Amino acid sequence: MAARHLLYAVVAALAAAAALGTGAVAAEEAVAPEVQRWQARAGAPVYFVEAHEVPMVDVAVVFDAGSARDGDTPGLARLTARTLDQGADGMDAGTLARRLEDTGARLSTSVDRSQARVHLRSLSEEAPLAEATALFRQVLAEPTFKEAAIERERQQMQQALRVQRQSASKVAERALYEAMYGEHPYATPPAGTDEGLAALDPGRVAAFHEAHYVAANAGIAIVGDLERAEAEALATRVLDALPAGEPAPALPEPPAEPAEDEIRIDFPATQTAIAMGLPAIARGEEALEYPLRVADQVLGGGGLVSRLFRAMREERGLSYSTASRLHVEPVRGPWIVRSSVKAERTEEALSVLRSEIRRLTQEGLDATEIDDAVRHLTGSFPLALASNSGLLRQLSAMAAHRLPADHLARYIPRMEAVDPASVQQALDARLDPERMVTVIVGPDVEATGAEPE
Repeated sequence: MAARHLLYAVVAALAAAAALGTGAVAAEEAVAPEVQRWQARAGAPVYFVEAHEVPMVDVAVVFDAGSARDGDTPGLARLTARTLDQGADGMDAGTLARRLEDTGARLSTSVDRSQARVHLRSLSEEAPLAEATALFRQVLAEPTFKEAAIERERQQMQQALRVQRQSASKVAERALYEAMYGEHPYATPPAGTDEGLAALDPGRVAAFHEAHYVAANAGIAIVGDLERAEAEALATRVLDALPAGEPAPALPEPPAEPAEDEIRIDFPATQTAIAMGLPAIARGEEALEYPLRVADQVLGGGGLVSRLFRAMREERGLSYSTASRLHVEPVRGPWIVRSSVKAERTEEALSVLRSEIRRLTQEGLDATEIDDAVRHLTGSFPLALASNSGLLRQLSAMAAHRLPADHLARYIPRMEAVDPASVQQALDARLDPERMVTVIVGPDVEATGAEPE
């Protein structure tokens, strides 16, 4: 066992070196690696990149099983994913963890609004990879969902909710999504609610797993030290462990108007959290997506050089933290602006934020701002592909959205095609300040609308 620990440490060090050295050079030369794509069992797409620099394999199975599928029990998707590795095929959590450790493998899960992801990292040597894959199959297809494990994970999630309620920014985020999306599934918080978690039991968790963790509802991303035939065999082994099943139904379109325009929540804190947003862009709307990405970079995604940072921090000293982010989802994901400001200057900060958003919609971007933003976005892109983990994140998104194999190769040309006219067209189509929700959470705020749970 000690030898395997040492080998894993050496491999991890080599991987880090590759990311800083040869991997970065390769990314610079090729920009985007060759992505191989094929369809496997039940139509599940598989995306594969060969990476032979270090003897490791990363495989992620992505399911359309995020919190948007929770229904009337918020927290169900996350609780299901968290308990996958708490026992499988007769093994308890301790036995499973020890067997993974002995193999030199690591397993993790994550859930957001759109998807659940189960990730295995293993050495590529035949014997440990075979053992790790067998355990991976059992975790995916044969979790035991014991009552004690469900209860333990549920209590941890309930504690996390209590911690979130002590954060003004978390309270603001939850209220913002509820106001933007109303009864739409995207309003469901991935972390769940007290009521949702209290209603969960092993039967509900098992039923969710049975419905959503199926081959027709899955996509696979593989990066590592394999040949194509080996990657095909790996994907087949994983998918063959799952029932064929059916894909999850398409999500509805978000509401045209927000449930509320402005929500104020009184909250004991030294600063006020502000969150603003509206549903803006869906995956597949490329004519709008890339101009909006550039606009977001200029507005608040560019950190120290963004308009919001200059207006809020440099010019007025209102905030240390102000940013924007565009979320691209299967149906319209939100464009969100967040800020944390001095409580006594909340109204001034709101005025500045709204003024900058209106200026963006009315004036758009000039050619210099676009050139600077595109240069940054295209220049940083190779860094996102310079490690196996970075590549796996990109391939996982491609698998979740069933994107074409040349998606990464087309990123830079699509960015470089953005011009002032396309930005203004996208802004006119999707950024309406009158439809933005504003949530203010802080001390001495006149309370309206949502209240902290």
